[in-house]
Amino acid sequence: MSEALLSISGLTVAFRTEDGPVEAVKGIDLDVRAGEVLALVGESGSGKSVTAMAVLGLLPRTAQVDGSIRLAGRELLGLGEDQMNSVRGAEISMVFQEPMTALNPSMRIGDQITEAIHNHRTVSKDAAWQRAVELLDRVGIPEPERRAKSYPHELSGGQRQRVVIAIALACEPQLIIADEPTTALDVTVQAEILDLIRRLAAESGTAFLLVTHNMGVVADIADRVAVMFRGVMVEIGSSREVLTAPREDYTKKLLSAVPTLPDVASQAVAAPQAEIPAAVLELRDASVTYRRGGRSFKALDGVSLSIAPGEIVGLVGESGSGKSTLGRAALGLLPLSEGTMTLFGEQIGRHGVGARGVSRRRERELRGRVGAIFQDPGSSLDPRMTVGEAIMEPMLVQRRRFPTSARQRQARVAELLEAVELPANYAARYPHELSGGQRQRIGLARAIALEPELIIADEPTSALDVSVQAAVLDVLRNLQQRMHFACLFISHDLAVVHEISDRVAVMLKGEIVETGSADEVLLAPQHSYSRRLLASVPVPDPDKQAVRREARAAALNV
Repeated sequence: MSEALLSISGLTVAFRTEDGPVEAVKGIDLDVRAGEVLALVGESGSGKSVTAMAVLGLLPRTAQVDGSIRLAGRELLGLGEDQMNSVRGAEISMVFQEPMTALNPSMRIGDQITEAIHNHRTVSKDAAWQRAVELLDRVGIPEPERRAKSYPHELSGGQRQRVVIAIALACEPQLIIADEPTTALDVTVQAEILDLIRRLAAESGTAFLLVTHNMGVVADIADRVAVMFRGVMVEIGSSREVLTAPREDYTKKLLSAVPTLPDVASQAVAAPQAEIPAAVLELRDASVTYRRGGRSFKALDGVSLSIAPGEIVGLVGESGSGKSTLGRAALGLLPLSEGTMTLFGEQIGRHGVGARGVSRRRERELRGRVGAIFQDPGSSLDPRMTVGEAIMEPMLVQRRRFPTSARQRQARVAELLEAVELPANYAARYPHELSGGQRQRIGLARAIALEPELIIADEPTSALDVSVQAAVLDVLRNLQQRMHFACLFISHDLAVVHEISDRVAVMLKGEIVETGSADEVLLAPQHSYSRRLLASVPVPDPDKQAVRREARAAALNV
């Protein structure tokens, strides 16, 4: 193979803390060659993202970095900020894990892309804007001319992630560091993005350092895999070697935690379920309409869905299909433009003279029995509040329903942290001091703080590595069995949905196109769109994934 484009040698990263230095990366060596996709995998806190941030010089001042990081033979460690700014974006680009924190909420999408272009290229305003539209189209954003004029909050989570990827591609860098680049993407768009990365690496020689917990993505795209554990590189090799014949016990543990859909042929499909009685949440012909500039768009279009006590209903579909809109409507964050919503047997969302719904006060009481886990923990946690304060906040808001003393609340916070497998002393930390996976677990702890009867979970495991994901799913299942809460589980990970859900609903363009038991929908789907979703799910075996990729490509060319 060619000489390394990126060469990391003896890299050590330690953070200064009140309790002394904490070593996050411990003398690792790593090379990435031009045109190569190297996947860096491991649990949250293993040092993956710290390594990526060290390459770009984006670690905080409390970090002490030693060793060598060379790009095309040029030493990066020790460069001044002005010199590193000339490297960032032009020679090395970054795709961050959480798009809502990576994008400027006050700028139009197109302006953010053109800003990245103008930082490193001398081009006209019109040329930069046209390039921005082309990039949005390239990463699969529908109506790119219109979306270029939108703001981040007007896009779905998956669409925002694609915008971040478009920004990374803007100046055609030699190396792209992608930190969980497909975390927020549904499986069909994920497949398209992976095709794009593969094509860029093959045609332009762009190198990719891919930080991910998705072993299916690794099998689909990576040439080599490096496995990290507690700051140490424990195993490195070709994707086939590491994924099919791992040497180290830790790697075997990671792979054993990967959720996979069963073989359809060996799985008996469950019989149709009886009609759901006494729904805790019921939507009837529900629609949500967005209006802008005299135009209207139905994000939900005549949706009917019920969730029974103690039932977990999985909701799947592409980004922009209406999944998160449905979840936000169920939480009362979006009003219905048509149809009705019943919560715990009482109609809500209608107020005033002649309204049939309950009073606003009664609605607040009903919603106090609902917990929520949002998709993006970076934007759902207040950066000014400690972890303990964030978890405790629902108890303070709902004091009438959940009366406790300050000591009891603190003890409850410790219990909740333990339930999501975080140390009790994390209560004193702030969100920015935690990894993305750790912040997602804080979101889960906060959601169950009041022992809710219904949880709306929007991508609750999207930021978690596979072993922590398995642990959190076990926690969620155990809590659900003990507390008997119902759950609307919104996710693009079909294997996780199959593992945890009783029933599954598939959404397309604001409508539910198929519902049934998890086995019925995910092992023997009837709708063509459901079948296309399943065909796009990557499996953690390079040989099997290559066959699936070829079959998918053939189907798309028909």
